[in-house]
Amino acid sequence: MKLPLMKKKNLTRVIRKATFISIVILMIFVLVASNEITHNQLARTAQPLNGCLSTDSLPCRDTSKETISEPFLPNPELNEQQRFLSAIARKLPTIPQPGTYEYTLLRTYGAVFVNQDVGIKLPQKDIFANEQETKEFQATLIMGHVDGTNDCYLQKSAADALNKARIQQHIPLKSGYGSGDCTRTFNTNLIFWHKYANNQILAKVQQGRETKILGLVAPPGTSQHLWGLAIDLRISNQEQRKALNQNGWFQTVENDVPHWTYVGLSEENLPLFGFKKQAIRGINYWLTPL
Repeated sequence: MKLPLMKKKNLTRVIRKATFISIVILMIFVLVASNEITHNQLARTAQPLNGCLSTDSLPCRDTSKETISEPFLPNPELNEQQRFLSAIARKLPTIPQPGTYEYTLLRTYGAVFVNQDVGIKLPQKDIFANEQETKEFQATLIMGHVDGTNDCYLQKSAADALNKARIQQHIPLKSGYGSGDCTRTFNTNLIFWHKYANNQILAKVQQGRETKILGLVAPPGTSQHLWGLAIDLRISNQEQRKALNQNGWFQTVENDVPHWTYVGLSEENLPLFGFKKQAIRGINYWLTPL
């Protein structure tokens, strides 16, 4: 008895899919034999192929490379420093060694590396060497405009969160208008540095002999402003601070009063990520535990 044309086509599809899956499974077991892939890894690889035979569409989509981003929470049994480092280790390829210049910068400006917002992009290191390196990183960012400003831009998630806070409260930029309060170029960072410091002070910072200057201005190539995740604001009351905190913005650089960092966490989760709350002259800073 001849099969109807439609059923015949469906049967052909099933055969093609079965052949495809057989080849894939064979390849998986070859990899198991040659590379000692674990049973769990094998299960994760083969599982997305389940159900392919029951679908009528071709080709069957392999979802083995598709991941669902789940918020990371540090192990609460770890100490503060370990919790913080476990979070930033997911973002930074290499954690600087204690006592190095990079570690000093991470301690001061590294709060952003715990950010769990999938919409932001973090640099692969905490120092940009020059303008070209900075531009190359910034060219990869998705930027958003800060409402009510002429030329203030941040990474979009940070800008969106700030705009929500500014709907709740009137929150002006430090300068009142300028891009210098928002995402900066390497050269702008350099200009700010030379306004307050010099190469001799930079050498002391690099040697670990000077750190107070870091609460006033960031050394060349190290500012959170280069990453589009910081802004300088003019804050005068607790309601403004509350609105910013509710939207993931916190003061994380000790003694830098106008400076706000987009951490992207709720205030109740900051201690879980190792942050230490420190009140200085009536301002609560959330500092890294390094």
